[in-house]
Amino acid sequence: MNTTGNININISIPPSSPRLPNSLIPHNTSHAPPQYFKKKSSNGSFQLLSTTSKLSAIQCSQSSSSGGGWAEFANKVSGEWDGFGADFTEQGKPMELPECVVPEAYREWEVKVFDWQTQCPTLAHHSNFSFDYKLIRLLPTVGCEADAATRYSVDHRTITTPSSCTAFAYHPTTGCYVAAWAASTLELELEHCLIDPRDKESRVRIIQVLRCLLRLRGDDDDSNPTPTPTPTPVLELQTVKVFREQWYGPFRDGDQLGGCAIRDSAFASTPPLDASQIIGVWEGPIATATFLNSPSPPPKNVIPQQLNHCSTMVTVRDEAPNLVLLPNQLWCCLKDTEISGETCCEAGWLLDKGSLITSNCIFSKTGDLKQVAIAYQHATQPQ
Repeated sequence: MNTTGNININISIPPSSPRLPNSLIPHNTSHAPPQYFKKKSSNGSFQLLSTTSKLSAIQCSQSSSSGGGWAEFANKVSGEWDGFGADFTEQGKPMELPECVVPEAYREWEVKVFDWQTQCPTLAHHSNFSFDYKLIRLLPTVGCEADAATRYSVDHRTITTPSSCTAFAYHPTTGCYVAAWAASTLELELEHCLIDPRDKESRVRIIQVLRCLLRLRGDDDDSNPTPTPTPTPVLELQTVKVFREQWYGPFRDGDQLGGCAIRDSAFASTPPLDASQIIGVWEGPIATATFLNSPSPPPKNVIPQQLNHCSTMVTVRDEAPNLVLLPNQLWCCLKDTEISGETCCEAGWLLDKGSLITSNCIFSKTGDLKQVAIAYQHATQPQ
């Protein structure tokens, strides 16, 4: 994994911006404008740091689920979410569907097919903190066959027993969530679900398929002239799954197919995000959840952690080599944090020019999930 990118998660407290959704604007915070200085990072880029506040994001959120917050989240996230999904390589190149599922007409015309039509019936129960969804992939169809879609596969996921979920964080007022799913002993699927604050019926899900490898790293102490290599977990990005979905009504467990009524269209072969649109200095309100001191192995039932309003995150984003640019104004990446050995898994959605939403997950140097943060940010200056 190339980890030359950097991320700054220092917290500052500038005035709230009217361009940002009120649901993530923290209350009862100081509105004194921050003072900044620039620090040059090891790869030559500059990180913008705040001298106004030393508050760390980890200190902002130590509580787990609350009944009222979970009920509000359940209302936002439950329902029939239909759309399209596609898989991408670690470089962001779309992956073709298996030839066995492509209609013969497409094969004869040498048409490449990259997208699945999907359904994602989702249900979060108000009372018992349970969360379930089915990812239904439909066989590709041609022309008038679109309303006669046939299921190809059904992937049922739940955070209750039995479950492969190892962590779950949710934001009550938006319906956004982050889930970690153990695909195998060495593979993890990190799911970032982001809902458009301007349109509660539109969302994306970006799933980073990660592999945990053990590699030898030297002693972190620069003063040690003879560092001793030690085996350390290293996360590598394998593939990326992307789903672009619309809300079509209350939960019906996928009984009704969207067919030709789907408002979205296939997207995998459309142009990816232009990196220049997300480069620069960004700031905005942040909500965080902490997973320190989580039991190992994880409990049978994962306890959802609520993303609580914190303060404001200032981020300097550069065009790092490991930035994966995706269609639909999306991106993701893995990068080192300023704390030695920690890794940040980021997924983001450029909502319009100068406004975006991000999900950041910090993994400790032992490979454990440490923190989840969702932020709505606006551009403050170009790089």
